[in-house]
Amino acid sequence: QRPTARRRTGRGRKQAGRLPPLDLPALEALATAGAFDSLGLNRREALWTAGAVAQSGANRLPGAVTGTTVPQLRPMSAQEQSAADLWATGVAADGHPTRFHRAALAAAGVVTAADLLTHPVGRVKVAGTVSHRQRPATAGGTMFINLEDETGLINVIVSRGCQARFRSTALMSRALMVRGRLESHEGTANVIAEHLAPLTLPATLPSRDFR
Repeated sequence: QRPTARRRTGRGRKQAGRLPPLDLPALEALATAGAFDSLGLNRREALWTAGAVAQSGANRLPGAVTGTTVPQLRPMSAQEQSAADLWATGVAADGHPTRFHRAALAAAGVVTAADLLTHPVGRVKVAGTVSHRQRPATAGGTMFINLEDETGLINVIVSRGCQARFRSTALMSRALMVRGRLESHEGTANVIAEHLAPLTLPATLPSRDFR
């Protein structure tokens, strides 16, 4: 009995210490997220290398793996890196998507979330990615949308009438440009929406809706 128990224990230790190899999708996700930056590879070079690593193994003949030589690849731009971070991790620590379009948004008269509290009450235009949509049962059909830009969150109130006019945009767009009326009360700013338009950004995430 005892030798059998020892063999089982030893076999358990051996299996516990063995990690399964990463497959190609996992390696590509790590490369896209910048996990191999410390090895001196930019993200495009790491993605190229991931293909060769996924093919390698003890069961492959030497020289049978292709793609081991990495060509000179242009590093991702800051905007491309932000999109890659969003795709791989859901967070863009170095740049919200609106950051890269701020000059064009400012030229269109769009106010940032940070500037809303000091902006004069009245007509205003805001834009950002949609993080949440809520329609509480006690709100009489009013929808509350949270927009996010690189400076913070924007509260947007969408009446039933506005929803009827811009239904698909209000419900489906991942990023919005909103024209409406700014109201400020006790340090809180709300935008009462009058017009909604989809905003095209290179990378966005699905919003958390009606939860």
